[in-house]
Amino acid sequence: MYDYLVVGAGLYGSIFAHEAKKAGKSVLVIDKRPNIAGNVYTEKVEGINVHKYGAHIFHTNNKKVWDYITQFAEFNRFTNSPVANYKGELYSLPFNMYTFNKMWGVVTPEEAAAKIEEQKKEITGEPQNLEEQAISLVGRDIYEKLIKGYTEKQWGRDCKELPSFIIKRLPVRLTFDNNYFNALYQGIPMGGYTKMVENILEGIEVRLGVDYLENKEEYDAIADKIVYTGAIDAYFDYKLGNLEYRSVRFENELLDKPNFQGNAAVNYTDRETPWTRIIEHKWFEFGKDEEGNDLPKTVISREYSSEWKPGDEPYYPVNDEKNGKLYAEYKKLADNEPKVIFGGRLGEYKYYDMDAVIASVLDMCEKEL
Repeated sequence: MYDYLVVGAGLYGSIFAHEAKKAGKSVLVIDKRPNIAGNVYTEKVEGINVHKYGAHIFHTNNKKVWDYITQFAEFNRFTNSPVANYKGELYSLPFNMYTFNKMWGVVTPEEAAAKIEEQKKEITGEPQNLEEQAISLVGRDIYEKLIKGYTEKQWGRDCKELPSFIIKRLPVRLTFDNNYFNALYQGIPMGGYTKMVENILEGIEVRLGVDYLENKEEYDAIADKIVYTGAIDAYFDYKLGNLEYRSVRFENELLDKPNFQGNAAVNYTDRETPWTRIIEHKWFEFGKDEEGNDLPKTVISREYSSEWKPGDEPYYPVNDEKNGKLYAEYKKLADNEPKVIFGGRLGEYKYYDMDAVIASVLDMCEKEL
């Protein structure tokens, strides 16, 4: 008999298991995938740590979270500075002086601010949808070239049909700072995320390729409590209906050249290009292997955003009003399961960055253990 059965070997489940073991509890971790680390799983290809389920860049302002996670890995000093490709024109993201100079030929912050102010006037009154919200923040030119196509591909809906709250704020910088995140701490774990999660799970029993929901009664019987990090609607057999997610499909290619795009991430912001972005994984670790040698090949991933359907990997909860109401109903059911802790992005139906997942599980551990 175990004190805890942890369903899911992603960040939430692994950290809970680590803390439970440290507190003297017996723990079993199971995952239906053939690998640990959930969506942060990295796989070595030609010496490159490939982010198998999309790019993960760790960033946080939370010192407690940073001090915690850096016990398990040394982080490099990778800084996220994506590039936008609009029909072959390249722009800096986040929107900064390089972007405004390329867009309008302006040179000073005053000129850039004046241009944005002038274009924002187009929207009067409260923005009614994402398109109006974006124009009211950055003006039409930036909206048309750098936001509209990308957002519509990502959500599979016209910007006029999307709620304005999705982009409450867009970072506008009147400086030449290319660092995408306003975070004190950021980087990528050296040696990849999988190695980091292996360190978190050290000494803990893990069984992979195991489907908890298919053998629920049998698994529930072997532990006093369950920590469940799968989809909350799946746990209740979708009895109130399906929560919606966006999914992502990746097309990976190994190229016999040292450099494909010169940057870890290039976003394709026009509507016509079918993919949303291309990730070139080697640049997360500066194009070098663990011994510091240049890597002769490169791996790229094209990302395609899609509507989720059962059988797909759920990536992003669609946190609109309709799904919010349905989640609240599932949450009531979850609160009536005294033996089960629901956690993580799918268990709490919440768009969580990695640092927020870690903060959430450490909070839970303090209450629980």
